[in-house]
Amino acid sequence: MNRHLRLGVNIDHVATIRNARGGLHPDPVRAARMAAAAGADGITAHLREDRRHISDSDIERLTAELDIPLNLEMAATDEMLEIALRHRPHAACLVPERREERTTEGGLDAVGGHNHLQHYVIRLRESGSRVSLFIEADRPQLEAAVSLGAPVVELHTGAYCEAFIEDPNGERTKNCLRRLQEAAAEAEKLGLEVHAGHGLTFDTVGPVAAIPALAELNIGHFLVGEAIFGGLDSSIRRMRALMDKARAEAGGARSA
Repeated sequence: MNRHLRLGVNIDHVATIRNARGGLHPDPVRAARMAAAAGADGITAHLREDRRHISDSDIERLTAELDIPLNLEMAATDEMLEIALRHRPHAACLVPERREERTTEGGLDAVGGHNHLQHYVIRLRESGSRVSLFIEADRPQLEAAVSLGAPVVELHTGAYCEAFIEDPNGERTKNCLRRLQEAAAEAEKLGLEVHAGHGLTFDTVGPVAAIPALAELNIGHFLVGEAIFGGLDSSIRRMRALMDKARAEAGGARSA
């Protein structure tokens, strides 16, 4: 079956541009509405502890005004849990977070942090949010997600994208992609819904979108950057088309 691959658009860096100067422009909620009109299946927003981009008021407005699902990326802290329980987003993705990092660097350690994470997974699931863990494509991390009761994992695609920039056809790129493929298949066998994201571009999305076990890709920074040159609507529609093309070709190859 060639199932629809969902696209979640991360609007964090619309807020980054707004915050660079202050004020209200550009508005992340307006960007979210435009993303929905262009073919996004959901919106992702990361409320960081230092509020460097998305703000509390952004989350409040997104929750109230969106007609498509909101995926709240959050650190496993009591402050973020309280916010998530108050707003009850459709989905909550637990991610690692360090104040000095520019962006999320690597996946969550669900193995080493199992006991800490358990409380957050339970509370978020009880509130009705679909809980996911942003992890590396490793079997122990997948097994930890199952043990924690998280129904979804999002595989970190950063290593693959970095390898692709250095050499699209190199062994490192091939190995990183193979690792994602194998982890996605294993996660599906374990009963997990599988998502992926981080660093994906027009050039790198195809091989990832072709992975049959994947249900959703989350892409943000690149789309916002491309919007400077061609508009947000155009960048999202092109990404949507590339995803659909890769998924259709992969489905045709499997049935041949």
